[in-house]
Amino acid sequence: MKRRSFLQRGILSLGSLCLAMSFSIIMSFCGCDSAPRVPGVSSLPKSNEGKLRIAVIPKGTSHQFWQTVHAGAEAAAKELGNVEILWKGPETEADTAGQISVVKNFITNGVNGICLAPNHSQALVDVVAEAAAEKIPVVIYDSGLAAGAPILSYVATDNYRGGILAGKRLAEAMGKKGSVILLRYKEGSESTEQREKGFLDAIAAEPNIEVLSSDQYAGTTTQEALAKATQLLNKYRDEVTGIFSVCEPNANGTLEALVQTGLAGKVKFIAFDPSDSLIRGMEEEKVAGILLQDPFEMGRSSVLTLVKHLRGEKVEAMIKTGEYVATAENQKIEPFDRLLRPVLFKQ
Repeated sequence: MKRRSFLQRGILSLGSLCLAMSFSIIMSFCGCDSAPRVPGVSSLPKSNEGKLRIAVIPKGTSHQFWQTVHAGAEAAAKELGNVEILWKGPETEADTAGQISVVKNFITNGVNGICLAPNHSQALVDVVAEAAAEKIPVVIYDSGLAAGAPILSYVATDNYRGGILAGKRLAEAMGKKGSVILLRYKEGSESTEQREKGFLDAIAAEPNIEVLSSDQYAGTTTQEALAKATQLLNKYRDEVTGIFSVCEPNANGTLEALVQTGLAGKVKFIAFDPSDSLIRGMEEEKVAGILLQDPFEMGRSSVLTLVKHLRGEKVEAMIKTGEYVATAENQKIEPFDRLLRPVLFKQ
């Protein structure tokens, strides 16, 4: 075999170097990079590459609570700048399959991050794990997610404490004696399950209060709650002195049932989350108290937390947004006035 001359070897080395440099330049123009992606952070667009696209997914879209969450998310986007909120969720909170489909579509579309209020604590685990596998960070808000998928942070009311406060307020309104009904929401809703547990623990501490019913589910709509509450109130009408409903549609249906059965004002009623009819009911002494969350701050803090992470900053694993008891006496002062009549998102 002939040995290459020094000049030939030099020419070959120079050619190899040029080829390597050319390949590197081509890879740079293609946006390819052999370095591993850091979840969330490496997906952050530069200022000239467009806005951060943050998906905010509620349990449902038909209730006032979620419209306020939406308003808070949009306020955070305005505050941050260069952030676009992609708001989408199932129409009803019972549509778990629909919510899973929404999450999957956002994963496919390659959003920078997801803020999710899971309407079932177990059923959404796999799709959140799927988002994490695609390097899309997820903030859970309002209602918790079961173990099995990595999440960035949990932004929510302390729902157990909210249930405790509801139980104490109802006991006070009843003069610490009598019999109560707990109207549950739906199985798998972690936030309302915590409220139910807190309420029952608070009532258990009252020796002169009996629980008549605590295993009945009202469903996810006002109409379903009206039917179930009417059934229970008619069954226990000679015994019941207090009732607690754990969320807005549940409470709206219960108030209407109290009116239709002639028990409004006679049976002490505590609601969770406000509506126009519940506020009127409180003014008319048909509602003894309304447990309040801060859905505006929930939406705002969820987006702020996610973007903070995308910018490479540390975030808290749990962010509590507060819980309050509104009554006819305090409804005109802060923060009760603001939380009873929250800002709603408007196009």
